[in-house]
Amino acid sequence: MLDKTTLFDIDEIQDALVETTLDEIADALKEKGYNPVSQIVGYLISGDPGYITTHKNARSKILNMDRGKILEIIVRNYLEN
Repeated sequence: MLDKTTLFDIDEIQDALVETTLDEIADALKEKGYNPVSQIVGYLISGDPGYITTHKNARSKILNMDRGKILEIIVRNYLEN
């Protein structure tokens, strides 16, 4: 038996959750025939949840996330690639 403590980075877990949720939202938007990039950008700029479909609870999911955190993750991922 190993007596090691496992450490979790909460920021990494939260970032992964936001990324997964954005993927789910993008899939819901695609299924409804929308351009996910345009719709998500519209929401991030305006704050108007009407840009996001209610299909598969996408609107509820995006409203539960901080817009600033979403932007931070998107920019970080862009700059790291």
